[in-house]
Amino acid sequence: MPKSKKSPKENSKATLIITEKPQAAAKIAAALSNGTDEKKTDKNKVSYYEFTKDGRRILIGCAVGHLYGIAQIAARGPFPNFEVEWRPNSEKKNSGYTKKYVDVLKKLAKQSSEFVVATDYDVEGEVIGWNVVRFLVGKGQDKKAKRMKFSSLTKDELENSWGDLQEHLNWGEAYAGETRHYLDWFYGINLSRGLMKALSNAGRFRILSIGRVQGPALKIVYDKEKTIQNFKAEPFWQVFLQVQDIKKQKVEVKFPKDLTKKSELLKFQQLKGKRGTATTEVKEEKIEPPTPFDLTTLQTESYRFNGLTPSQTMSAAQNLYLEGLISYPRTSSQEYPEAIGYDKILKTLGKQTTLVKYAVNKKPTKGKKTDPAHPAIYPTGEVKKLSGSEKKVYDLIMKRFIACFCSVAITENKRISVDVNGLVFHKNGMQIKEKNWLNVYPSNVKEEKIPTINGEVDVSELRIEEKMTTPPRRYSAASLVRELEKKNLGTKATRASIVETLYNRGYIREKSIEVTQLGMTIVKTLEKYSPIIIDEELTREIEKEMESVSEAKKDWEKKEEKVLKIAKDSITEIAQCMTKHLEAIGKSLAEGNEEAIEEQRKENTLSECPVCHKGNLRVMYGKKYHRYFVSCDAYPECKTTFSLPPKGMMKPARAKDKETGEEKLEMCPECGFPLIISLKKGSRPWKFCFNPECPSRKRAEEAKKEKLRNSEEKV
Repeated sequence: MPKSKKSPKENSKATLIITEKPQAAAKIAAALSNGTDEKKTDKNKVSYYEFTKDGRRILIGCAVGHLYGIAQIAARGPFPNFEVEWRPNSEKKNSGYTKKYVDVLKKLAKQSSEFVVATDYDVEGEVIGWNVVRFLVGKGQDKKAKRMKFSSLTKDELENSWGDLQEHLNWGEAYAGETRHYLDWFYGINLSRGLMKALSNAGRFRILSIGRVQGPALKIVYDKEKTIQNFKAEPFWQVFLQVQDIKKQKVEVKFPKDLTKKSELLKFQQLKGKRGTATTEVKEEKIEPPTPFDLTTLQTESYRFNGLTPSQTMSAAQNLYLEGLISYPRTSSQEYPEAIGYDKILKTLGKQTTLVKYAVNKKPTKGKKTDPAHPAIYPTGEVKKLSGSEKKVYDLIMKRFIACFCSVAITENKRISVDVNGLVFHKNGMQIKEKNWLNVYPSNVKEEKIPTINGEVDVSELRIEEKMTTPPRRYSAASLVRELEKKNLGTKATRASIVETLYNRGYIREKSIEVTQLGMTIVKTLEKYSPIIIDEELTREIEKEMESVSEAKKDWEKKEEKVLKIAKDSITEIAQCMTKHLEAIGKSLAEGNEEAIEEQRKENTLSECPVCHKGNLRVMYGKKYHRYFVSCDAYPECKTTFSLPPKGMMKPARAKDKETGEEKLEMCPECGFPLIISLKKGSRPWKFCFNPECPSRKRAEEAKKEKLRNSEEKV
């Protein structure tokens, strides 16, 4: 039988658009095809898209993030090791997931003669796209590939991006991204191996990590911890007078200076019953609307108003972006360019919320920071039903956007000054005259109404408060991210994950960040034997060099080589120092590790075992099944265990006693068992009782069954 001829469509070479995520692929396909795209699925259930546009066959496939990563060339190598290369992540164990996408992209590449990179327009996105076209598609294709640039996955912007394709990749970002990957490997792997080698030399094992940003970040919280530990509370006194004018109007005024010597109180003791003179000054103040969200500000505001960590906010924002509801969140910009069509967005938002009526200005506010790649974060106007953290983050972004077009808020500020025997006391009050943007965006502005008092007043009461000075506030995850930004450590895309790594490694803990015994030991050891690892100046210098790679117009390879040479010289010096002091470092880390284990044991202890009354119940982690459970530490004599939910990190729930300030276990009000708190990425902390006989557990199970019955009835 003669072979059948292929159709012209099958013979024609296509244009392959390479995206970063499946959701982005679907959005781009729908936008460019006007909804005529055909979704296809291969044997491994990996989807791609096909349609015809302007007579050209278009294929769209996705890379699901990084398909290639840095790996060392030899199985065993020197210390430090710089012999690395890019390799497919599919070569790693348990990585069949990425291999499926590699296979589909290879198949699509064979059918294509033109390639367009449509990954996220940032450093990481550029590296992902570059690696696909140079390693997977074929040598030299990276020089020919075109680039789509967009900041949101809306139909209009995607069509405009397609109509204005960039003729080549953003080589500055591509090489800067590649350089960052090399640096992260050189520092992270080599230095982490050095620490674990030293610990192993002392006969102990624990996963330890340190890196060029992780080290300085840990040092920042360590320095704060030492300041708090070394803080000595000192007494001070505050003096208040209650005064009354001829109209019987009363007000309590305060001496503006805190007194640090008790002897200073003598001059205030005789003021009761005296007469003074009051004056009230009234001023009108304008409070400017907020500036547009860059990523760091979004993360800190989301923590302030929603209690979400930077990682939780980033995760929610990324999902909102992929749904087409907001613009690209990894931005440093605090400006909305007119090109985003903010008039149209406001009009669309008007269908979602009545708050748009307060957006009376034609031009939005703007901050000091800019970003050449993306504008400040804004809502696109598209609508989708949301819940949980995504709804909270979206509402905050939407309200911030609207507030940027509102008028200034106007307040009336009053200041009462009372002079008694030459000692001047004050009382401040404030009332909002015109809310304007305060109607839209959450704020901590609080009103306090005070009377207007002028003329003679009588001192009816003297009140003295003795207080103690308090140590500086600890960092939260959000304020630490902002501190890293101030110090130019890490990038807008990596700072949240760096903080999360410090938590995951057990170097820090708690919402109000405390450094653990292990974290303290790491810093003390490095301070003594290799301080350069935690020196933020070196990291800042490298960040500046990488910025020069990103901003360069040519000679990217030379600039990359320069940065890598600085890093290699630094790491070689560190490795020599670590090798020289290997035994001492190992001993120090081993001692810290033992203290950390004991600290963790105490932290995970719940209460006396209700069965054997000899051991204590503790939160344990089973490596075999990769889940937490509660067990008696008198095992194997006592085999009492309680199961816990399969997902999330579990730990005893603790709260500070209001009277003593001491941290205590939180107990179930119904059965008296200790409560457990579940910490799950992207979700709010959840407290629950693990006692299977507790009435609260039984009610929860009944509610779950009822919900299931209702859903089955609907079906």
